[in-house]
Amino acid sequence: MLGILGKKIGMTRVFKDDGRVIPVTVIECSPNEITQIKTVDKDGYPALVLGFSKLRKPTKTKKFSFSREFKIDEKDIANYKVGDTLTLEALKDLEKVTITGVSKGKGFQGVVKKYHFRGGARTHGSHMHREPGSVGTRAKPGRVHKGKKLPGEMGNQTVTLQGVSIEMVDVAKNIICLKGQIPGPKSGLVIIKKQ
Repeated sequence: MLGILGKKIGMTRVFKDDGRVIPVTVIECSPNEITQIKTVDKDGYPALVLGFSKLRKPTKTKKFSFSREFKIDEKDIANYKVGDTLTLEALKDLEKVTITGVSKGKGFQGVVKKYHFRGGARTHGSHMHREPGSVGTRAKPGRVHKGKKLPGEMGNQTVTLQGVSIEMVDVAKNIICLKGQIPGPKSGLVIIKKQ
């Protein structure tokens, strides 16, 4: 198994035998079902499509709230079939994993909050407090350069963290505890992959 889908529950802490207290993020990974197997002959590449979080009223085309695909080696396709379930059992022996999630969206923000611009003077009659200031263009080039730090949407981006330590795996309760914070809000989708 190359990965599994889960739902972020929240944060807590784990007490170690030597007295250390480690902050952890708790992720619920209920068994993922294989909904489709992609092959080189049919789709051009080998992959497994996993479904997570069954819908209360499934339709003919959609049974799960979330589905993501994981590329695998062509020789490993024979080990899987549609309808099989994948659990946290495969992650028990691992020490570190790669996590992907969508960060919390903060809406449209100005440059002071988004990029930590200093802003203008607060006194002496200044009317420029939290504005971005000059963007540095004149007749030539007559446009704003790409990548200029300007106001816009903040957050709501896919973030991947590598080398996240596994502190605890409870296969019976479908729970995994990962060291530190994980991107995304509570109940947000998280993709856990082997390093």
